[in-house]
Amino acid sequence: MDRYDRNGLTFDVLDEGPIDGEIVVLLHGYPETKEMWEKVIPAITGAGYRVLAPDQRGYSPGARPRGRWAYRQSELVADVVAMVDAAGGDGFHVAGHDWGGAVAWALATAHPDRVRSLTVLSTPHPKAMLRSMVTSGQALRSWYMFFYQFPVIADFSTTGPNRRLFRRTLVGSGLAESRVDAYLERFGTRRDLAPLNNWYRAMPLTRPKRYAPVTVPTTYVYSTDDFALGRKAADLTGRYVSGPYRYEVLEGVSHWIPDDRPDDVARLILERVGAG
Repeated sequence: MDRYDRNGLTFDVLDEGPIDGEIVVLLHGYPETKEMWEKVIPAITGAGYRVLAPDQRGYSPGARPRGRWAYRQSELVADVVAMVDAAGGDGFHVAGHDWGGAVAWALATAHPDRVRSLTVLSTPHPKAMLRSMVTSGQALRSWYMFFYQFPVIADFSTTGPNRRLFRRTLVGSGLAESRVDAYLERFGTRRDLAPLNNWYRAMPLTRPKRYAPVTVPTTYVYSTDDFALGRKAADLTGRYVSGPYRYEVLEGVSHWIPDDRPDDVARLILERVGAG
């Protein structure tokens, strides 16, 4: 399938690999799209798995509801479950990067009966993130999360003179210029960017205390040159996983792990999927 519907919204999705293979869901982050996985997917489908990689809520042109309430975490999780249901799946593996990682943590917490394994890139467990805010310099690294709470200012980040600053910031963080330009082309207006920023504005609507320890087999991957996430939250993440857990550190790699090290990402996902 190349799209699916939920509650009047239409989501675009990459569906690759054998139709009868175990499903591996790949969730992108900000300001990425499903195409960020293009160098990772061939190894996963080549191993016999079926990959579903959606453009998530706010990113798919047919799924851009207005207002931050539409982007609370329960809706993001339900979108993914609806996709798997539409594909005829039951249990599934999930991997996510950045905001996609946050959704992946929430999926494993809300649906441990369906999530068979979890691989998260960059994004620490939400409780580890909160703890690091008061025990390290993470709050300073996360200044942009507060910036995105202001609709008028943040939603013009990719227009006019702000566009050059936005581009320079992403390139400086390690994201390839070709990727940055592709994202700017797609989300270059206030109308296009506002739904993406609503993910940040919906953060206060989710209570991390609701997260129980993650029981599903989990691999967490941290990269030492991540501009946004410090080591403290990464090191703390294992405290919030009670199932089988692997902590992988990639030295000298930027925040954009699937772009920088696609072969390693595919290998780590496959090793987790295979180990269960």
